[in-house]
Amino acid sequence: MRSCKTIVASSRLVEQWQQQHAARGRPGHPVSAYLKVFLIRIREGFLYTTQLRRFLLKHPLLVIDLGFHLVLDPSQPYGFDVEQTVPCDYWLRHQLRQFDQDLLQALLHATVTALQDEIPGLGEVVAFDVKHIYAWVRENNPRESMRDRYCKDRQPKGDPDCRVGVKKSTNQQQPDGSKKEIKEYIWGYGSGVAAATDPVYGDVVLAENTLPFNEADVTHYRPLYRRTVLATNQFPIHVTADAAFDYWYIYETVAHRGGIAAIPLNSHGHEEVPRDPDGTPRGFAGLRMYPTYQFEHTNGFRAQRFRCPLLFPQPTGQTCDHTQFTKAKGCVKDPNWEKGGLMRALLDRSGPLYHVIYTQRTACERINSQAQADAASNGPKCVMATRSRISTRLSISLLMYALYKELNRSIGDFYL
Repeated sequence: MRSCKTIVASSRLVEQWQQQHAARGRPGHPVSAYLKVFLIRIREGFLYTTQLRRFLLKHPLLVIDLGFHLVLDPSQPYGFDVEQTVPCDYWLRHQLRQFDQDLLQALLHATVTALQDEIPGLGEVVAFDVKHIYAWVRENNPRESMRDRYCKDRQPKGDPDCRVGVKKSTNQQQPDGSKKEIKEYIWGYGSGVAAATDPVYGDVVLAENTLPFNEADVTHYRPLYRRTVLATNQFPIHVTADAAFDYWYIYETVAHRGGIAAIPLNSHGHEEVPRDPDGTPRGFAGLRMYPTYQFEHTNGFRAQRFRCPLLFPQPTGQTCDHTQFTKAKGCVKDPNWEKGGLMRALLDRSGPLYHVIYTQRTACERINSQAQADAASNGPKCVMATRSRISTRLSISLLMYALYKELNRSIGDFYL
């Protein structure tokens, strides 16, 4: 416990925040005390606040070490009334729901900065991933009988912030040979994580972002990327993620710095056009197409128009079986001509560099798995799991993970 206290108390962030948000009247318990209490809750695996409070009541010396304002009582064994000192269950829950996210982010950034001093190159390769979180609402309980369970216009009463989204989609073979798309819906949230890994120190949390579950996975990338840059004070050289992040603007963030985005190719329902090494597409007849002009595409990128080489710049007299050729138009292609768009199309996904970077994506999976278990992914029972509460618990869980790495670095032992 003292090791954790030293890491938290050594930073001026909590004290500065406390001074800036100090209210009039009788001063309450310090914010650092509540933060350490929530770290204890995660470390000990307490699902209920009542379990946490009982634990504190049984350890009065720990209460002193946490920094709570003691209610003195000379008749008690340690000179104070532990029952009166420890906040009630309701107030502990209130503090967890209302904990300042900016403070948690600042503490996480400070921890990442401390780890950078010890781990050379931390943040040069960053992995991104998103995991679902169930909202604790009756709509997610299959034993509950109800109509329109996943209707987006019927907001669950138990959680005003959660949204319905697709958790998993599969194609099932039908008896007639056709395929039917089966979707699994849930009400909840998506938790995005940016992480890095080191062969000696293991996985390191760099940033976290929580959004309603109706938001696409790729929506998490930009806020996670910004927070990662702020935490590490540098731009990543390489990034990696799963196929849900296969969009040209993801590649654009590393294309200008000589890095790559190790992301599997996702056609998004479109046919991929064969390309030459310089990015020039080939037409229906397999011929190299002719470039004409560049323009701003409606999707926000710079596109290069290519026309049929049999018709442009001059007709050659040769014919083609393509339907557009008979209309004197021929094949027309408008590929993305940004650096990120070209990298997405031309990236060698079988090369050693791609595989070395892509394997680091598992760091996010391990961190997400641990954080979701600590933060009770399926929702704390009998407590409304709103977005603010879930985001706070995840941030504290990830801060706990980062502190664990920092403590292992500094003292080689962690005991809470």
